[in-house]
Amino acid sequence: MTRYKAYPEYKDSGVEWLGVIPKGWTISKVKYLAPFQVGWTPPTKNDANFIGDNLWVNISDLKDKFISSTAKYISDKAAKEASMDITPSGSLLYSFKLSVGAVSFAGCDLYTNEAIASFLDQAQLPLSYLYYALPIFVIENASTNIYGAKILNQELIKNSFLLAPLHSEAEKIANFLDHETAKIDNLIGKQQQLIEILKEKRQAVISHAVTKGLNHDVPMKDSGVEWLGEVPAHWEVKKLKHVANIIDCKNRTPEYFDDGEYLVVRTTNVKKQSLVLDGALYTNERNYNTWTERGVPPVGSILFTREAPAGEVCIVPAFTKLCLGQRMMNFICHQSDYTNFLFDYLTSDCLKRYIESEAAGSTVSHLRVEQVYNIPIVSLQIQNRKVLMKWLGLLKLNIPD
Repeated sequence: MTRYKAYPEYKDSGVEWLGVIPKGWTISKVKYLAPFQVGWTPPTKNDANFIGDNLWVNISDLKDKFISSTAKYISDKAAKEASMDITPSGSLLYSFKLSVGAVSFAGCDLYTNEAIASFLDQAQLPLSYLYYALPIFVIENASTNIYGAKILNQELIKNSFLLAPLHSEAEKIANFLDHETAKIDNLIGKQQQLIEILKEKRQAVISHAVTKGLNHDVPMKDSGVEWLGEVPAHWEVKKLKHVANIIDCKNRTPEYFDDGEYLVVRTTNVKKQSLVLDGALYTNERNYNTWTERGVPPVGSILFTREAPAGEVCIVPAFTKLCLGQRMMNFICHQSDYTNFLFDYLTSDCLKRYIESEAAGSTVSHLRVEQVYNIPIVSLQIQNRKVLMKWLGLLKLNIPD
């Protein structure tokens, strides 16, 4: 940062977290600087509302800098019933629920749902500047739920402080940030390519280790499972139901509450071997007690998606009270020290090959409950397992996620 010149004079911003700012800049609130409107969701009971040509933006659509297509569309009839105006092309879209702070520009005229604030070009500051500024300033005014997730509403946004340079200077800042972030994104892309290659190599090594072991000279035997092939002669092949208690979900959805304290884990929350809270939905204590009648997923156990897609796994973290949503399962190993091995086994290509063998030519990636119970699992003595897990732990440390 030393290559950036300091301004001649600074002044106290009057905002504790912000500190000093350039003397010529001002502090005001969003409601005075940047007008915005919010969207609307047509009644979901009428499927015809979502058959049409009008783009309708959800939070999940706010992925790229510009939006020119959406996952869902709404009909002309539904659009006419909307309680808000259309969001014109060029407007800045800001998510203030669930994935708080996601921003994109409208690449054409469109509608949004009620969780998105659309900032219009009547703003006193250029939208190109607000694209970078809003996610930083507005989030400071957010409250948090018991999990530490950020929560915003329209009033909190309106009363958020915003740092306002001159319009011309704000444009220069936005142009500079466009140029610099593009260079950084290019470097990130190259690093990601290298990381993906390393991940593929790591996954191949893990898959070999959890099915063949570390000793290349050990006697082998037929596993009795076509896709698994040979395994070390002293290993056993069992079914998942013989090494873990398997808790299935209720196969229906609890009612969600904006102020709910209990996470409902859905398949969308289990990605890349982690519990992802982006887009998370919560329920109340009454529903939580009903949805955990079969058992509360214990910390350190394994969450498993049975469908959409099948085979995603993660470990239950210590900080979250949760229950299982639809198509979710929970594995609780009979021996706690077997959990890490089972996790690595499931995240190797073994599970993928099992799903492919069960699909029998179908492209639908899902597993029935009995198919999950019967997943072939290798079992080895605890001492051999400890050696293998220590080796795999060192392997993971040397390759970034």
